[in-house]
Amino acid sequence: MRALCLVAILGLAIPSFAAAAQSGAETSDGLRTVTVGDLAALRTTGKVVVLDANGPETRSRYGVIPGAVLLTHYDDYDVGRELPTDRGRTLVFYCANERCMASHKAAQRAIDAGFTDVSVLSAGIMGWKNGGQPTGTL
Repeated sequence: MRALCLVAILGLAIPSFAAAAQSGAETSDGLRTVTVGDLAALRTTGKVVVLDANGPETRSRYGVIPGAVLLTHYDDYDVGRELPTDRGRTLVFYCANERCMASHKAAQRAIDAGFTDVSVLSAGIMGWKNGGQPTGTL
């Protein structure tokens, strides 16, 4: 009963993803993380930009999260062309899976460019698919 009440209160008390992400887990390099469920819910709001840091082979093999921006390269993408102009937009980067660090490097590049609401989907596209979420093809 307590857990159910807590879930209900938290659902009402967190008006934005930024507030939720601030209390989320962090990676060893200090980046905020989101779960597959977090990102699935966030996508329904239309208030997130999802960024794919995978290469062509991974995208062909596993697909992409529908609507994701496909970065040209995880550590050498053009910030001015590939990211939104609003440095306060919510950005979530992903790559292949928990062992892949491309999303972390891409996210850090965004932070270094002045973006303030940046997270990583550590589970990557493999976790997204395993979680029963939709994928698109190239």
